[in-house]
Amino acid sequence: MDALDLARWQFGVTTVYHFLFVPLTIGLGVFVAGLQTAWHRTGKEHYLRLTKFFGKLFLINFAMGVVTGIVQEFQFGMNWSEYSTFVGDVFGAPLALEALLAFFMESTFLGLWIFGWDRLPKRVHLACIWAAAIGSNLSAYFILAANAWMKHPVGYEVVDGRARMTDLWAVLTNSTALAQVPHVIGAAFIVAGGFVLAVSGYWLLRTRAAMWRGAARAALVMTAVAGVVVAGSGDISGKLAYEQQPMKLAAAEGLERDTAGAGFTIVPGVEIPELLSFLSTGDPDAVVQGTEDIQRRYEERFGPGDYRPDPVVVFWSYRVMIGFGLATVGLSVLGLWLTRRRRAMPPWLARLFVLALPLPLLAVTAGWLLSEIGRQPWTVTGELLTAASVSPGVSLTEVAVSLTIFTLLYGALAVAEVVLLTRHVRKGPEESEPAPVAEKLEPSLMY
Repeated sequence: MDALDLARWQFGVTTVYHFLFVPLTIGLGVFVAGLQTAWHRTGKEHYLRLTKFFGKLFLINFAMGVVTGIVQEFQFGMNWSEYSTFVGDVFGAPLALEALLAFFMESTFLGLWIFGWDRLPKRVHLACIWAAAIGSNLSAYFILAANAWMKHPVGYEVVDGRARMTDLWAVLTNSTALAQVPHVIGAAFIVAGGFVLAVSGYWLLRTRAAMWRGAARAALVMTAVAGVVVAGSGDISGKLAYEQQPMKLAAAEGLERDTAGAGFTIVPGVEIPELLSFLSTGDPDAVVQGTEDIQRRYEERFGPGDYRPDPVVVFWSYRVMIGFGLATVGLSVLGLWLTRRRRAMPPWLARLFVLALPLPLLAVTAGWLLSEIGRQPWTVTGELLTAASVSPGVSLTEVAVSLTIFTLLYGALAVAEVVLLTRHVRKGPEESEPAPVAEKLEPSLMY
């Protein structure tokens, strides 16, 4: 093992850990804004209680995401200076827009929302949480645009060994980014929906209060709709991978040789004939490239080397992403059916919501592994190899020390996150003023 291997481990560990907070922040912010909008329009106190309750969970997660995200920037200079030198002129614009526009908007209005209760007019205060939620989604867009450039570089030229941006609009409207953004944001809403379902299920097992059924129903709708977005954008991403990242597509399917009418492998030994060709091109008889044939062509084009990503990680990450994602969305559809026409939430379903909490988190983590490891051995596809991206002169000991420190620090933060979230969930929403008599008499009409 050398410094490059440890540097990759360190970046992978810190990035995956940070990414656990990102989708929940993106989806939960919009969910809280929706709850406050419902309170603003109806005046019903249970919406206010849910807004403040899930708002605190959102803030805990947001703070942890900011803390863990700062480390990502340090690593570019610590372990990946050659990469930073190559991509700096291209990444400067989208990351500056993310920091100065999106994150500034998100954090500023979130601060106004936190301290604006009973100080700002209700409409202004409501606008603050919506601005913060929109800011978090804008932040995701700019970061994903930069990330998509690594997979499909456009709008640039290489001058003196560095990528120089020639067209900012091409970078921001990269076809890979336009497919990746709705896919990731849709997945974020599934994660947030799964989280709200788990919390609501926990309280439905303790009390049959109508507001928890309403929160669960809203999360079920959000998760089901997001599932449609993820499926549609995932189909587009697969077709783009066929054109732009054939090695990743082949590794994800375990396809070694160019194959006409390639089948889709569910698990080893179980295959749907011609489905991969159809999903990749719309033609069931189309030829899909295999890893070994692509490897031979890449050696002729780029020179000697192994251009194949880790086949085991890519293959199984793809299946974990699809399987656990489908399970979460399927559970939401089942929940909507069982609770239709104001039917009560069955206790076993509420318990299932709690048990299913890890599924969407595992799905998005597997998706991120598929996305990043599937690009290897490139940091910038076709331009910069990972082996050429590491900082020169960084020793194995130095990376090992920083990896140990980050691992211990992130472990402590993980414990703090779980303790804070669990304590707040168990505490429940704050008590509100007694509801009007009409609302007490007709709880079934609340939703």
